[in-house]
Amino acid sequence: MKKWLIIVALGLAIAFSSGFDTPSPIKTKAQLGKKLFFDSILSKDNTISCASCHIPAFGFADTLAISLGVNATPGSRNAPTVMNLRGHDPFFWDGRAASLEEQALMPIENPVEMNLPIKEAIKRLNNSKVYKSLFLSIFKQLPSPKNLGLALAAYQNTLETDESAFDLDEMSASAERGRQLFVSDKTKCFDCHNGPDFTNDDFKNIGLYDGVNLTDEGRYAITKNKEDLGKFKTPGLRNIAVTAPYMHNGMFKTLEEVVEYYDNPYQFVPKPINLDSTLIEPLKLTVEQKKDLVNFLKALTDKQYLKKAQ
Repeated sequence: MKKWLIIVALGLAIAFSSGFDTPSPIKTKAQLGKKLFFDSILSKDNTISCASCHIPAFGFADTLAISLGVNATPGSRNAPTVMNLRGHDPFFWDGRAASLEEQALMPIENPVEMNLPIKEAIKRLNNSKVYKSLFLSIFKQLPSPKNLGLALAAYQNTLETDESAFDLDEMSASAERGRQLFVSDKTKCFDCHNGPDFTNDDFKNIGLYDGVNLTDEGRYAITKNKEDLGKFKTPGLRNIAVTAPYMHNGMFKTLEEVVEYYDNPYQFVPKPINLDSTLIEPLKLTVEQKKDLVNFLKALTDKQYLKKAQ
């Protein structure tokens, strides 16, 4: 009897010391979306989830230039962050998704990503007692493509950050000089990277298309408009210090490389096609100015990621 009491007492002590560690009940669309986001049930072979390529510790971006889908199949572009997307339609580098709900479903079905037909994904969810119950409780409906997209989008809409050194007015002197340079006529960075999340949601050709070594046609593949050849959506810059590598093809590993590129794109791509007019002339930045710009960009990263960024 004493032995049994000791075991019970130890069990209660462990439970109270850990706060019971029981998961919070799932009652909202966003909570359901979060569960789905981290569940490999949405991939063909049940090996990867949305979070496999959108890693929370790295600002919900990937650390690889090109993410790997099921069976380690390389994707086609760099996986961008899914943070701070609210109100920034259209989505993807080429803008092929008009809404966040539409965007959320596409990687599931993409053959080089999760490679699971949406019809099969919905069948799996309906065959799961847990998910069937959750969808009925939250949506009052069985799992469907529409409410799957709504749940995933609702979760992504919670991934907002606004506690960076920039937001809190805690920037270093160097970062402040970088900010002034960023918004100046010299660099014209602010022409595209503006607003609360530092994107104008437009498409620009920054010189990463030459038709020879760089052949991703970007927005043109969607619109078939020749003016869109080599254009990609301007990404937001929040948490940029932890979302490397950069650009649609992940070709730059550091922010220093990114700044070097914008200083003179021709050093990297001698004969770009359809280059935007704002980049035609090299900036000719000094070493100090480049450092200041990098420090400003790092200052756009939320406090929760600062240790990783340093």
